Amino acid sequence: MPDEVTTTLQRVAAGLPGGGESRPGQVEMAEAVAAAVVGRRNLVVQAGTGTGKSLAYLVPAALSGERIVVATATKALQDQLADKDLPLVAAATDNGLQFAVLKGRSNYVCRQRVSEIGGPGAQLALTPGSADPPDADDSLTPTADVGSADPATIADQVRNLVRWADDTTTGDRAELPFEPHFRAWAMVSTTARECPGAFRCPSGRDCFAEDARARAAEADVIVVNTHLYGAHLASGGAVLPEHQVVVFDEAHEVEDVMTDSLGLEVGPGRFRALAVAARPVLGDDDGASRAVEGVADLADVFHRVLRPWSGRRVPHGDLSDGTSTVEPGDGDGDGDGDGGDGAGPGRPAGARGGPGGSAGSGGSAGSGGSADSGGSEDDEPLGLDLGLAPLPKVPKVTPRPVRARPTAVGSDPDLATLLALATGRVGRLVDHLRRSERDAGDGEASADRSRRDRVLLAAGHLAADLARLALLGSEEVAWVEDGARAPALRVSPIDVGPILAEQLWGSVTGILTSATVPIGLAERLGMPTGTTDTLDVGSPFDYRAHSLLYVAKSLPDRRSPAAEPALHDELELLITAAGGRTLALFTSWRAMRAAVEALSDRLPFPLLSQSDLPKPALVEAFRSDESACLFATLGFWQGVDVPGSTLSLVTIDRIPFPRPDDPVLEARRELAGPGAFGTVDLPRAGTLLAQGAGRLIRSSGDRGVVAVLDSRLATARYRGALLERVPPMKRTLDREEVVAFLTSIAAGTAG
Repeated sequence: MPDEVTTTLQRVAAGLPGGGESRPGQVEMAEAVAAAVVGRRNLVVQAGTGTGKSLAYLVPAALSGERIVVATATKALQDQLADKDLPLVAAATDNGLQFAVLKGRSNYVCRQRVSEIGGPGAQLALTPGSADPPDADDSLTPTADVGSADPATIADQVRNLVRWADDTTTGDRAELPFEPHFRAWAMVSTTARECPGAFRCPSGRDCFAEDARARAAEADVIVVNTHLYGAHLASGGAVLPEHQVVVFDEAHEVEDVMTDSLGLEVGPGRFRALAVAARPVLGDDDGASRAVEGVADLADVFHRVLRPWSGRRVPHGDLSDGTSTVEPGDGDGDGDGDGGDGAGPGRPAGARGGPGGSAGSGGSAGSGGSADSGGSEDDEPLGLDLGLAPLPKVPKVTPRPVRARPTAVGSDPDLATLLALATGRVGRLVDHLRRSERDAGDGEASADRSRRDRVLLAAGHLAADLARLALLGSEEVAWVEDGARAPALRVSPIDVGPILAEQLWGSVTGILTSATVPIGLAERLGMPTGTTDTLDVGSPFDYRAHSLLYVAKSLPDRRSPAAEPALHDELELLITAAGGRTLALFTSWRAMRAAVEALSDRLPFPLLSQSDLPKPALVEAFRSDESACLFATLGFWQGVDVPGSTLSLVTIDRIPFPRPDDPVLEARRELAGPGAFGTVDLPRAGTLLAQGAGRLIRSSGDRGVVAVLDSRLATARYRGALLERVPPMKRTLDREEVVAFLTSIAAGTAG
């Protein structure tokens, strides 16, 4: 296959604008991918900017005859693959290559929810001060509006969404001509935590999500978001069609995404949403109403109890009172099978999922995935047998010392008592839902049955997650995250390697690629050393001739009061020499805002800030004005592609070490022991530093400077480990050399 790969790659390149160009690294990578697929060996490839890595794995994928899933970390790359690269490869191979993009269920409009608009449940969710729509806090991360909106605005958006649902052929949220408020979209969509599946839904035959799954089942190459692949693993393999190979592009993101996807999240919104969904199903029965209100009341109590824990790790002992083994339901034992190793709904006995042996825990992670790129919680709905197998008995964990525990507010219970209370109340609600199902009998309208099924599934998932919180193992970490709308209790595995080794690498061949592969990534992901190869194909760009890496060694120590004013002075000098054309990257919002405030009146160039516009609009505004400067934080250290004369200076305010109080990394440091700095902190800082520096040279004609305004990169004992991660630019400590180079670029005289 190597010769066929090379000739096909040449045909694909000939179809690119300008006829493409010779890229030896791309050919080397493509041949290595082909050999890995044929030999069933895992491959980790570092392919520098300009290699053309997507074609280097798509061409051998198209020729392999295997079904291949390509998982990407960003929507931009997902769109590039589906709209540009795959059509080119399909035309060049001429073998009937079929490809499809599959997203999480919450990214498609739900015809059944649309048909119910106008009913009592819909009206309730639009009334002032009502609870969030089902799963709003957990399935739909708002991209444009994280604040509140008046009911009239939401109602107007819902009407527009209903009209759009009649016209769309795909139901894909990404095709909307506007960005809906998360509450509005939640009214017309569903998630795997609620969806009863096509066979039990009145609109199942016309389901957009099922249509997308059907197209994926027929495809040779399936493009997904990495979060959705994580949900696939967490569900025990129920989300994606069977496949032989998975390609993780932007592989530096995989560890963090899997950490999110293989965990769980419980926040106030889930109780509020469950109550909102249950009210119209259960009606006015006094006992049922009390059960609903009992769950609704938990939302405010959770908010108050979790708030003092925000940003803190929660010792395992604070999640259970230790008096009993909590099992979901507290009545019928109802759940959805996400709580243990036994058979769940539609899942064979012995199917396994996330950490601790729980299946499908990723179905409630609700974090890290954006609503327009696949979502992290959308594992496939697996039926409605809500009986949970008994959870495994886990020895009580002795927690490590942590900061002083927050105390309860007023009459509020402590966290362990609250979780036990919540388990009982959710169980009682499930009892009433089951009773109403029995009372309705076989003559119940299909729409009413579907609505109840969705509520039962949501309740089952919540019950299972509450049960898991009482039985965490030493391999998991719990903490409270201060979300955009409310705090949430989160759990993640400390080390994803053992989980991936068990569930992934033994069954599929893995191809991992990135422009910056973190040191030790294969080991941390549990890839077997005997069947995993590594390769670095470099970059076609001449970094030494076209760029400088400047370290501002003369700047004061960052802990000095003089450090920030000196940094602003340095920025002013460099930006002036560059004639604007600057992407200034900061490690915190505070530092960015301080620089904007200090320099907005001192610079004669347009100064754009991350606070001004959404990311796509901000990048376009920067790209369209050659003299503009863009000041931004960590979200812009990757995924920003601005080739040409618009960008000739990238500044980095400090070495991007991770926060010392990050709960997951804190747990990993404890696990790593004395070598934690070298195995946990340094690799992450090096990867992010390389990502930031990589914003500069995006095409063969680019010229410029990367300026790191942190003297530690010139003086610290660990500087070598960081510098070797940065593209091989010419290095300098000489400010005058940098100013002269930037001035020559601005004048058009640089070589």
